[in-house]
Amino acid sequence: MEGEAGAASKEPKTARGEATRRAILDAAEKVIGRLGYSEASIGSITREAGVAQGTFYIYFKSKDEIFSELVREMGRSLRHRISDATADIPGRLNAEREGLRAFLAFVAEHPELYRIVQEAQFVDPEAYRAYFRAFAEGYRQGLAAAAASGEIRPGDAEIRAWILMGIARSLGERAVVFGHQTPVDELVETAHDLIVNGLKR
Repeated sequence: MEGEAGAASKEPKTARGEATRRAILDAAEKVIGRLGYSEASIGSITREAGVAQGTFYIYFKSKDEIFSELVREMGRSLRHRISDATADIPGRLNAEREGLRAFLAFVAEHPELYRIVQEAQFVDPEAYRAYFRAFAEGYRQGLAAAAASGEIRPGDAEIRAWILMGIARSLGERAVVFGHQTPVDELVETAHDLIVNGLKR
């Protein structure tokens, strides 16, 4: 782990400060996602961002802190992306399809960020658990509401949420970790057919 500066991190007060913070976060996403947490350094992050190393400590106390922020950011950004993609979709099963499509498109755009979340299981277990808990709770609520309205069969909404999250996560890992280049639409249609129809003949 890298040492911390004495001053606490803070939110920027100007547009220029926000742009600098954003540049550091984007650089950290690339560097940590490419090299892994242990091999990435604050120096390599600031070089990628094109800022002085001391500038890093204006916004973040340590490499630990920026790593955790990246995990939180992926959760926020991804939930927002899925919410936007499914907001006007009629029917829970159709929303499942479009939510999965939005997830896989996001992963394709941010493979380094996806790797960071996977590594968080070992680097920052609490951030990792919080990431999945937030998804699971929102998913559970949506499935429970769909079952209550008769859109889908009754069943344990929490277990169903984790199953569906597992499908999405595995397909993301297949693309990012194993390098499979199957088009997103093909992945979505195959997975959605399984979700809707199961494995029965």
